[in-house]
Amino acid sequence: MIIREMNPDDWSKVISLWQNTEGIGIGRSDTKEGLEKFLNRNKGMSFVCEIDGKIIATIMCGHDGRRGFIYHLAVAENFRLQGIGKCLVEKVLQELKNQGIHKCHIFVMKNNEKGKSFWSKIGFQKRDDIEVFSIDI
Repeated sequence: MIIREMNPDDWSKVISLWQNTEGIGIGRSDTKEGLEKFLNRNKGMSFVCEIDGKIIATIMCGHDGRRGFIYHLAVAENFRLQGIGKCLVEKVLQELKNQGIHKCHIFVMKNNEKGKSFWSKIGFQKRDDIEVFSIDI
């Protein structure tokens, strides 16, 4: 198992994993160009996990200078419950800490019960004091 920094050339493999992972929402910015912009803006903060050259897990992370944000943590179903997701989360949280960021958020789809359970188990707390508002531009 190898964990390495994600790069734009991984796009076709990571989008395939995301499309086949329950609870992952794919948006119009999840293009190869969108991935490249995100990775360039947040260097050294997004990773893939490979086994025998096949990407079996991903995590994307970035920050705005104050708060960190995690996107697209995905682990292929037959590799779950082995600590891979937790390892990836710990890696990005350490990188956020190294960059002086002390709080991190994750957006979880409302119907993603497995995801909510995972995030709770590793110490993230569900917030009831805020709601997310979005606008397409």
